[in-house]
Amino acid sequence: MDALPEPMASPQPRGGKLATNIVHFARTLRTAGLRVGPGQILRAIEAVEAAGLQKRDDFYWTLHSVFVNRRDQREIFDQAFHVYWRNPRLLEKMMEMLLPQVGVPAEQDQRKQLSRRLQDALQAGKGEAPEQADEPPEVEVEATFTVSDREVLQHRDFEQMSQAEIDEALRAVARMRLPVPERKTRRYQPARRGPRVDFRASLRRALRPEGLTELRKREPRRRPPPLVILCDISGSMARYTRMFLHFMHAITNDRDRVYCFTFGTRLSNVTRALRNRDVDIALQKASAQVEDWSGGTRIGLALHEFNNKWSRRVLGQGAVVLLITDGLDREGAAGLGEEMERLHKSCSRLIWLNPLLRYGAYEPKSQGNKAMLPHVDEFRPVHNLESLAGLIAALGKQVTGADRRLAGWQTELRKE
Repeated sequence: MDALPEPMASPQPRGGKLATNIVHFARTLRTAGLRVGPGQILRAIEAVEAAGLQKRDDFYWTLHSVFVNRRDQREIFDQAFHVYWRNPRLLEKMMEMLLPQVGVPAEQDQRKQLSRRLQDALQAGKGEAPEQADEPPEVEVEATFTVSDREVLQHRDFEQMSQAEIDEALRAVARMRLPVPERKTRRYQPARRGPRVDFRASLRRALRPEGLTELRKREPRRRPPPLVILCDISGSMARYTRMFLHFMHAITNDRDRVYCFTFGTRLSNVTRALRNRDVDIALQKASAQVEDWSGGTRIGLALHEFNNKWSRRVLGQGAVVLLITDGLDREGAAGLGEEMERLHKSCSRLIWLNPLLRYGAYEPKSQGNKAMLPHVDEFRPVHNLESLAGLIAALGKQVTGADRRLAGWQTELRKE
């Protein structure tokens, strides 16, 4: 049986400090972006009193059941719980400075780092425990080599943003518009100087008393092509999923014929959920619909389901496909190459958006990356507002030429 941390060492609901610590822990969660109100705080205190404090896991899941109601809140709660209930005063000292973010190697396990939202929430004056008479010894922390965060919001990585920066980025994403060029369709519409004669309209005009005065013309109807978004929501993409869902919601409500799918271990169609004008309601419906949030990744299986069930419905009339994933497939890219080839042949333009491409030393060495790269038209990074703006600008133009970096990788992969 695990021993409980110091802030709840003597659980006495009437005279102890447990209820007060729960209140300040809730404030920390609220500052980090979770929607925690007074009612939830009262329910959390009552739930802890009812469940008891025999095990640390029981205390964790008791608070989790009250404060977490969406899948994308799990990581923030988990980090906040394990850090806050270990030693909130030591953490208060550590979180007052932002550790350097430059020079971090790509292969470093970033899951072990604190979320920037949690760092921002746990700075001095934001959710710390109240002052006590018997304070622990002063903790001295060396801050010589720490740096402040002064980078422009447009260039900051989504996973490094604080909660305030995320809120500002979400507002910027909501204002984005997608000027996709229109394409000719097989249907025609009336026109004053069209290339073809509309015989039916001309004959109807000839039946009038004044007779036929001029031939009616028609021209091909033009409309934007369908846009299909396939977004990876697996554990390796968890830090970017929230921003991508907001991006998908903004595009879905900006134009018609946008189809949104999420995939991890299975494929989910969230198009209808994201059509709701209220972004909070839309994301709540999408979250309730998706069952494989922050799990494993089966890209080949998800694309196989899409190609067999949805491609004929949504990939007509020169559709453009945005594939958002890091290419890490737990199935070892089994069948992925064949499904990517079929998807590429079914659409007019396949764009792969990969957050890992932000690293200058990125190389397609995983099996999933090697299976996917030969079958894409464009390979772009998507990790900050600047990359999203670049994507929108690229979609608003016709394809002018191949990416040299992508062409080089594709040539090397074909030789293997």
